[in-house]
Amino acid sequence: MNAASTAAAAPAPAATVQVPRGQVDLIDFIDWTGVECLNQDSSHSIVNALKQSLRDDEGLYLASDSDEQLLIYIPFMQVVKLHSALFKGPEEEGPKTVKLFSNKEHMGFSNVNDYPPSDTLELSSDHLIEMGLGLSFLQNKLLPLKYVKFQNVRSLTIFIEDNQSGSDVSKIHKIALYGTTLVSLPHVYYHSHCSHFGRLYFLFGKV
Repeated sequence: MNAASTAAAAPAPAATVQVPRGQVDLIDFIDWTGVECLNQDSSHSIVNALKQSLRDDEGLYLASDSDEQLLIYIPFMQVVKLHSALFKGPEEEGPKTVKLFSNKEHMGFSNVNDYPPSDTLELSSDHLIEMGLGLSFLQNKLLPLKYVKFQNVRSLTIFIEDNQSGSDVSKIHKIALYGTTLVSLPHVYYHSHCSHFGRLYFLFGKV
């Protein structure tokens, strides 16, 4: 086999996210002990879409169970500012209407519509699918958030309201969040041993 044919047979490199200038991937600041997802298929859980080692594996995904909706809760180990988000999923079962709530505790499907979202994203299939190589996916796939609404975020709730095709099952390959941390706030303490949908406490010291 010559060099040209070997090169042709080699797998294409995976596309990588170009992180917005001044922002970081917040994956290292997630409090994994408190992450929860309501209505997930236990065989295709939230870790598949959120964890660094799993979310770039094309064979893994988060899937809903009894209907198309998902309610995801992500606490952070320290206060963060959210700048943008990225969702990757199938062209038909990928999320469409995504509502984001900053610092809202005790949310369930019974009361999620009782609160105004901090931001609502309307995704198209173009946001979700990878087209070609390198930056052909991505730069225009990052979804900027209403930055003023996400300045002091201790937790983020993501409500997947529906999907692209109206399918009974929603699927997400990847969720990535970008922003900055507020390391200047050492007086904030978290007690993450409590389950989110049960209770999550925080304490402010003197400023």
